[in-house]
Parts: sequence; structure tokens; C-alpha cells
Amino acid sequence: MPLKRRHFLALGSFGAFGLTFLSNKLRRNSASVNIAPAIASKPLLPFRFVSVADTGTGAAGQYAVAEAMTRHHQLNPYDLVILAGDNIYNDGEISKINTVFERPYQALLQKKVKFQACLGNHDIRTANGEPQVRYAGFNMQGKRYYTFRRNSVQFFALDTNDNADWKTQLKWLDKELSRSKAPWKIVFGHHQIYSSGSYGVNQPFIKTLTPLFQKYGVQLYINGHDHNYERTRSINGTTYIVCGAGAGTRSVGRSEWTELSASELSFAAYEVYSDRIEISGIDANSTVFDRSVVKLRTV
Repeated sequence: MPLKRRHFLALGSFGAFGLTFLSNKLRRNSASVNIAPAIASKPLLPFRFVSVADTGTGAAGQYAVAEAMTRHHQLNPYDLVILAGDNIYNDGEISKINTVFERPYQALLQKKVKFQACLGNHDIRTANGEPQVRYAGFNMQGKRYYTFRRNSVQFFALDTNDNADWKTQLKWLDKELSRSKAPWKIVFGHHQIYSSGSYGVNQPFIKTLTPLFQKYGVQLYINGHDHNYERTRSINGTTYIVCGAGAGTRSVGRSEWTELSASELSFAAYEVYSDRIEISGIDANSTVFDRSVVKLRTV
């Protein structure tokens, strides 16, 4: 039956409206379909932290490294600094804390960056380091050795001084390492174990500490004491990082285990992923002079 003109116009109008409605709906559905994959594929940010040691001079070298740490934070935000001892020169006097800690790192502290410290040999010259153990800004939990977890990393801070209670501390470390379920285990203390600097190899620690590192899969040991930067190859599964050039430098050589060593004012930066830790050595001019990767070992 032939359509009358008014019927044709009505159907035509409906058809145009319907097509517009259908087109809009398809676009909305398409958008809703595309949003989920975009969110799902967004890469996860790494957990970042830095380490530095032998800092507490309040002199130009410390400020130069602190400023480089601040510039790094602006580009690669982090909220943790491992402070590996000799936090206050020359004798650990807590009365100097503003000069050698609060003022140099003011910009980072204002950004709520948390410093986790351990005691160096200079730190115990006053009251055996107890004022620093109790100082809130060092976050030592009132203990000379302690552990804490951040994201997928468990950290173990040691008192590596000669007068430490080693019998009790080694039992504690064995127990805490055995209990840890963290995929990444990082131990830090002031004194070196493997070093090509002034103090060299620490044979007593090789006998007492490294067997525990190997037994429980400690991937990194971080220390200061030698005033330089050095990164070893993996030694029985553990990489050793010396980052003691936080305020001054001394000469450093190379050993059979050395991957890179440098006598540069510097700190170390870390990016932790599920399968690897990327390590950078960064000097006071913000130049990255060392890059390396520690891969997660699978059993």
C-alpha cells in the first residue's frame, strides 16, 4: 500500500532520530569498553628509596650531596633514605643534630621523607650512641638493631660496631630473616664487608654475616665507613653497596669482585620492582655514573 506523504515524513524523522540515538549509544558503549583496558594496563610505579652514609659534617660536601638527593626526589619521588652511619661527626654529639642533619636535609624532611639510620663508629663516641637511638628523626625505634618492611622489601638495620652485643644480635638476625616472607631482603649497617677502599675486606663479618645472607637469600647489603662508592658483583647471591661518600671522599681501588668503584661525592638510588631492583650511583652534580640490576632469584 503506498505511503502517504505525511506518513513518509514521520517515518523519515523517526529514522533520523533513531540513528542518532543508536550512534550515541554505540559511542558510549565503545568508550566504556575502552576505559577498563586503559586502567588495567597502567604500569605500577616502583618503590623507590636512596642510601647514603658518612654524612654528618655539616660542611659543603654534605650539602652538595643533599642537594643532589633533593633534585633526584623532584624527578623520581621517594619517601625513604637509608642512613648508614657516622651520622654526626666527629663524636656523635646530638647537640649538632640541626647542623649535620635537620638543616642539610630540610627540603626532604619537609616532603615527609623518612630517614632510617644505624650507628657508625663516630656515633658511639658520645653516650655509646644512645641519644641517636632515641632521636625521633632517625626512626630507630629506640633500638640499636631493628627491622621494618616497606612494600615488598624488608630491611634489617644492624649495629656493626665492635662493642655491639653480637651474640644476641646474630640470634635476632637469624630469627628475623627466617620469619621474613618479603621477596626482597636488604640488610644495612655502617661497616663494610667487601670493600676496595681504605678498610678493605672484613673477614670477621664474612664468617658471621654472609652465611646468614646466603641461607636466607639477602639480595643487598648497604654500608658506609669507606668514603667512596663501590658496587660488587653478586657474591653468593648478595650484592654489596658502599655508599660512604655522603660528605667527603677517599681513594678507592678495584678488587676481583668489583663491578664499579668511584671516589665521588655521591649517593645510591634504588627502584624496586616485582622481579628486579634497579640501582643507580649518582654524584653531587646529579650525574648517574653507575647503573645496575639485581634480579629476583626464583627457587
